[in-house]
Amino acid sequence: MAVALLAGCSLAPEYQRPEAPVAAQWSQTAQADGTRQADALQWHTFFPDPRLQELIAAALDHNRDMRIAVARVEEARAQFGIVRADRFPGVDAVASGSSARTPGDLSASGSAVTSRRYDVGLSMLSFELDFWGRVKSLNQAALASYLASEEAQRALRLSLIADVANAYLSLLEMDERTTLARETLKTRKETRMMVDRRRDVGLAGDLDFLAADGALQTARADLASLERQRAAAVNALELLVGQQLADEPPGRTLSDQGIVPDLAAGLPAEVLLKRPDVLAAEQNLIAANANIGAARAAFLPRISLTAGLGTASGALSGLFKSGSGAWSFQPVLRLPLFDAGRAAAGTDLAEARKVIAVAQYEKTIQQAFREVADLLAARTHLAEQLQAQQAAEKAQAERLRLVEARYGAGVSSYLEVLDAQRESYAAQQGTVQTRRAWLSAAAQLYKALGGGAL
Repeated sequence: MAVALLAGCSLAPEYQRPEAPVAAQWSQTAQADGTRQADALQWHTFFPDPRLQELIAAALDHNRDMRIAVARVEEARAQFGIVRADRFPGVDAVASGSSARTPGDLSASGSAVTSRRYDVGLSMLSFELDFWGRVKSLNQAALASYLASEEAQRALRLSLIADVANAYLSLLEMDERTTLARETLKTRKETRMMVDRRRDVGLAGDLDFLAADGALQTARADLASLERQRAAAVNALELLVGQQLADEPPGRTLSDQGIVPDLAAGLPAEVLLKRPDVLAAEQNLIAANANIGAARAAFLPRISLTAGLGTASGALSGLFKSGSGAWSFQPVLRLPLFDAGRAAAGTDLAEARKVIAVAQYEKTIQQAFREVADLLAARTHLAEQLQAQQAAEKAQAERLRLVEARYGAGVSSYLEVLDAQRESYAAQQGTVQTRRAWLSAAAQLYKALGGGAL
């Protein structure tokens, strides 16, 4: 009978995974023709740049959010251990002694009496026979919460890797754009000097000089703005890494980073089952489902056992003598009769929380689907945009060369040169920005598709 009672029967509803509220495949514009799955690539394989690998490794070790996530997992594991222990009886070793004096006017003999008692033994306090599966349901809920915290940690880890990669790419972008701005500033200083000399000999007027000087000041302002943005990019990367970055001379460019592998998107169901945030949401749903069983059990009788086995004596010397054995056994049956609706409210609360958990699970899937679809489309269109931007940069560079040659021959005005310089500079900056956006989309896609072994 005891074995049957301990086995219990759960009142929790059978868990069924909700249908994914998304399309069965990605949109036509978001199809990917890559050959490698994200889950098959470790981050140090997907991001082969040695400097980026160092930054990611440092972030995983020193990032404070990552440390909090690791501690959350340990917290959930400990909580699960506490709840799991309730499924087993707790046995304590107990040693106690007591002395009491009864005044003579209260004793049967009319004389003061001093009594003593000493006990040594084992005791089991209030062990609940989980006949209705209440403790089992609580154990399942705690286990699911622990697994959800593990998935949440993995999701944070994957996000941190992608964020560090994106911040690193942003820093490379600012390095490259700042270098272009410095070169442009140097060129415009030389141009203003040339226009000044031409003005001295009557080949240029004050209007040309003022235009050249205005272009120079604009370049100075742009350089200052880019240097400010670069400082912000360094600070953002240091925050993610969790420590100060070592000063390194510039040398890497975004064009050197075009070595991320192509990724296959697969079917949405396959991708979403690999995302840690979706897995965490499902574990939270499983926990909410199990809590319904615990809430329903509150309506039913609860049987708990208290027992003790040991030796007792009125003197320490007699504790282990023959005939000093003592034992106690106290089963308790509790049947709720009136609780002012507490148990019913508890069940309603558990069921409402399951509805919330289902909605959150479905929302997480929808957000994941949209994120992947957006990034697949971005990867395709940014690649086309980068090709067009590079072609525009080449055309503007050729235009600038021709206009400068015509200006030197006295055929074109300086305003044409100034316009060609602005367009060429803007095209160069646009190419750098587009290339960084394309690489960032690839890094974020690695995260969105669930990443690989971490």
